[in-house]
Amino acid sequence: MTRCLWIFSVVLAVMLGPQAQAVGGTPLEIRITQGVESALPIAVVPFQWAGAPLPEDIAQIISNDLTRSGRFKSMPRADLPSQPTDVMQINFKDWRIVGMDNLVIGQITATSDGGFIVEFRLIDIFTGKQIAGFQIPSHSSNLRLTAHHISDIIFENLLGTKGAFSTRVAYVTVDRKGPKDSTYRLQIADADGYNAKTILESRHPVLSPAWSPDGNQLAYVSFEDRNSAIYLQDVRTGERQKVVFGEGINSSPAFSPDGRKLAVTRSREGNPDIYVVDLASKEQQRLTTDSAIDTEAAWSPDGQTIVFTSDRGGSPQIYRVSPAGGPQQRVTFNAGEYNARASFSPDGKRLVMVTGGSGFRIAVFDLDGGRSEVITQASLDESPSFAPNGSMIIYATMGGRGTELAATSIDGTVKQRLALQNGQVREPAWGPFRK
Repeated sequence: MTRCLWIFSVVLAVMLGPQAQAVGGTPLEIRITQGVESALPIAVVPFQWAGAPLPEDIAQIISNDLTRSGRFKSMPRADLPSQPTDVMQINFKDWRIVGMDNLVIGQITATSDGGFIVEFRLIDIFTGKQIAGFQIPSHSSNLRLTAHHISDIIFENLLGTKGAFSTRVAYVTVDRKGPKDSTYRLQIADADGYNAKTILESRHPVLSPAWSPDGNQLAYVSFEDRNSAIYLQDVRTGERQKVVFGEGINSSPAFSPDGRKLAVTRSREGNPDIYVVDLASKEQQRLTTDSAIDTEAAWSPDGQTIVFTSDRGGSPQIYRVSPAGGPQQRVTFNAGEYNARASFSPDGKRLVMVTGGSGFRIAVFDLDGGRSEVITQASLDESPSFAPNGSMIIYATMGGRGTELAATSIDGTVKQRLALQNGQVREPAWGPFRK
């Protein structure tokens, strides 16, 4: 990519919303496009409940979660040989005959305050022993979240990795009604696409959402004042404040691991550079002063390093610098002629980034070995973001309906597509574990 085209792409990204508070949003439709052949067989039996129909089918949500991960093969409900709700009712021989490794059973009981107790048990069919079992207080408004928490427990007990089903994703949707008539919405949703909520709606471009480490705030870029500015917004109350603004580019916010600072791109001195903004004092420290374009900063999990994209070597590559300033070092040397938009894995050992050549794809870069592995195959993939457990990566891609979200495992063996029924969806950011 020539320097002229690289400059254009950065400016275009920055230019790609009046404030409005909404209670709903467009849900994502999630399709499994590829899973692993060694997916674990599991059966989730409908949970016992004696009252009026509940607003959520907990067992079905758990089954869908596990299937969606690509790591489990859930038995269809119609194929269940029986529907036990207690360990004493399990005929282990029947479940072994149909090839099940694990079984999930449960019961739901009402409490005097109008809530529920959701009890579940994860059973190893071959040993006949219970692997995990809990009683979880819940309410009608958060039965779906309770189901996601159960999925997380099952995932961790069987795979040894903390589940991320109860996390959330943020993204921007664009509804184009005409050449000069578009509606931009900043939305958050559960990791399975449900409970989508619009936290900002605008006729002006909105981009680059970034979660605070505690999951209570989003930083993002809005052009509502006819120039880019960075806002912070509380995802629960809707309260927002403009924190970085002024002439030139104000873009690409990234929270420090302690949530006290933002790394941003600013061009107030005439050239796009990396700055660190203290959110309490509003003091700003300029980290880069090169004549090149420096943008798309991201913090390491330990807060000791910031990586960013720069074309100072002739093409976009990944560099690093201390948050206190000082020398900048190039990170990507043998990973292709174009590498941009990097962010760290939760363990700090890898970067996920956009790599270019004949197209733009998602790659995972090993920081110790200096090796890069391309894990997507489309021609236009962008904006990758790690799940908080490091097992999946969400990104934007070009689909049959326009721009869609997709997710892949870090080795590329498990893939999903997350599409809107109408409009386009872009700029995904996977949220942290819920506190």
